[in-house]
Amino acid sequence: MITTPDRIEIRELVKRSLAGDETATRMLVQRYQDRVFGFCLKILRHRQDAEDAAQETLVRMIRSLRRWDSTRRFEPWLLAIAANRCKTLLARRAKRGKIWPLRDVACQRTGRTDESVAWREEIALGLAQLRPEYRMALVLFHSNELSYAEIAEALDCPIGTVRVWIHRARRQLWDWLARREMLEKVSHAV
Repeated sequence: MITTPDRIEIRELVKRSLAGDETATRMLVQRYQDRVFGFCLKILRHRQDAEDAAQETLVRMIRSLRRWDSTRRFEPWLLAIAANRCKTLLARRAKRGKIWPLRDVACQRTGRTDESVAWREEIALGLAQLRPEYRMALVLFHSNELSYAEIAEALDCPIGTVRVWIHRARRQLWDWLARREMLEKVSHAV
């Protein structure tokens, strides 16, 4: 296993946090809070639920630090906790009925063209149409840049299942974009 400076820093922060160093614990939370929230928002599609899931994930991260295997990457372990929190909230949501979010996170004005904003909105709408497990696998792969093996570990499923979910998610997203006339309808070479 190759040990990168980032892994060494994470191991050190975890070690210090386990020893009671509150500064190290805050640094761990600050380092991952935006990424965890972004992941939860993409999966849950509802800001308040995503905030709740992210907060619960970070609390569970702190409580479970002793269970993290320091020979493995930290982020897949953390995102597995987030994925479980999202699954739990999705199950609760299914019991109480559909939530209709008013709107996704407001687009920041960074000089992007209207076409770029339209693409992002269409992709977000397409992601919302996917089954939760497809959406989680696709987001972990493309947005969080995890490997198939890391996704399988995070979602507690076989690597072959991850491959199928990502393939189906891409195909369904492609079909969605074609139906919305964002691209030409072509064969499923995705």
